[in-house]
Amino acid sequence: MPPATRSSCSARPGWAVAPGAERRRWAAAAPAGGSKPTTHPVTAILAGGLAGGIEICITFPTEYVKTQLQLDERANPPRYKGMVDCVRVTVRDHGVKGLYRGLSSLLYGSIPKSAVRFGMFEFLHNQMIDEKGVLTKWRSFLCGLGAGMAEAVVVVCPMETIKVKFIHDQSSHNPKYHGFFHGLREIIREQGIRGTYQGLTATILKQGSNQAIRFFVMTTLRNWYKGDDLNKQINPFITATFGVTAGAASVFGNTPLDVVKTRMQGLESSKYRNTLDCAYQIVKNEGLLAFYKGTVPRLARVCLDVAIVFVIYEEVVKLLNKF
Repeated sequence: MPPATRSSCSARPGWAVAPGAERRRWAAAAPAGGSKPTTHPVTAILAGGLAGGIEICITFPTEYVKTQLQLDERANPPRYKGMVDCVRVTVRDHGVKGLYRGLSSLLYGSIPKSAVRFGMFEFLHNQMIDEKGVLTKWRSFLCGLGAGMAEAVVVVCPMETIKVKFIHDQSSHNPKYHGFFHGLREIIREQGIRGTYQGLTATILKQGSNQAIRFFVMTTLRNWYKGDDLNKQINPFITATFGVTAGAASVFGNTPLDVVKTRMQGLESSKYRNTLDCAYQIVKNEGLLAFYKGTVPRLARVCLDVAIVFVIYEEVVKLLNKF
């Protein structure tokens, strides 16, 4: 491409603009005043989907362990003594591949989940930035909340329900699900489509608060790092550090909602009348600390998750913006 066709004020390297063409085609244009360009929702969808698929393949064993510990009720009594024991028992009984039980349901869902999340966030972001192209931390909180609620309804609730049932099924004496599509068919045959939407309220609360916290922290840290220079590039290692911080904040902020959601989606969910009843029974039978079951493996997974997803997302957006 001849030098004359490349924007000299672009904040993202390699962002090409053909003569006379609109800047906001794929990567979007810089707002008036030469401030940071926004990201087109289509670019966000593509980048988010790719980032989500790569991330889940890396971190799934920690998700498996977290779910098993949350399903392991004290009243039963518990089968596992902790995170390490859960790994040991799973590998002993099912081999290493047992740690990837339910991966297919998350993999099929993680790609559209991240796509919906980032696409919705960028759509809301583009509506809520100020005249200087800045998104304040509280507006980012609202954008994250909207993105989390959208992904909860469209993708996460059915995906998580199937995943939890698969993992819980493996703990039973006679597992009845023999793969993603077999399990999905059986769940729908027995419970209808509604069976894949168990714990919808808890999922909306969990995902909404999850993304609200994460995007709030990420935006706050990015704004602090860039200061008055909106076009300042952020090193991937710094993005990863910010992602780890945002992930940890979301874990400590909403793990109780995650525990309730997991119980509402398990094979024994019928014993709970609704989300509030589930929370009440957990407190009554197991105590407040039960709301933080699986925190350590969830912390490990989520910190990796958020760091990896944001780094891959940013890099893929840069790559797409070159075209």
